[in-house]
Amino acid sequence: MIFATGNRHKLRELRELLPGADLDPLPEGVQLPPEDGNSFAEIAMVKARTANAATGEAAVADDSGIEAAGLGGRPGIYSARFAGEGASDEVNLEKLLRDVAAAGDDRRAAYVCALAFIDEDGGEHVFEARCEGYLIEEPRGEGGFGYDPAFVPVATGAGDERTMSELSDAEKNEISHRGLAARKLAAHLGLKR
Repeated sequence: MIFATGNRHKLRELRELLPGADLDPLPEGVQLPPEDGNSFAEIAMVKARTANAATGEAAVADDSGIEAAGLGGRPGIYSARFAGEGASDEVNLEKLLRDVAAAGDDRRAAYVCALAFIDEDGGEHVFEARCEGYLIEEPRGEGGFGYDPAFVPVATGAGDERTMSELSDAEKNEISHRGLAARKLAAHLGLKR
């Protein structure tokens, strides 16, 4: 199965989330199309179709991001380029925290993930999940990537104010949007977890 991503963090994470799946990276030279769909599911499916067409293999693709309630759900599908094309994770995070602070007191946010899967017979499936939480004012933690240093998930329980970057990989994988979507995909594939 080909994982249609150029993001090495996501590849490592999905390999951890789908033990037993033979997950290969996107082959050199295969270019993913621009992310210009209207939803996480639509963008993920276009990536999966591209990988499937280029390789003839079953393919899985992820599109994910963060939705800030105080920003009406932005950045959403624009999470990876919120501060502009080519912006680093740090620059995107700084912009998000600035914009949320300027918008008022609502710091609620959710990570959203859509995993699109095209099987060997061309069947198309989408598995979606959310991880609810809130954004803190100052980033903390060394792990994770993207918006993780400022996102506190509510799934860790009341009183636990660790960011996604402060959780162990196992803890993060248990509650994250990608972890929850991957469990749905694993169940579809009949993989043991």
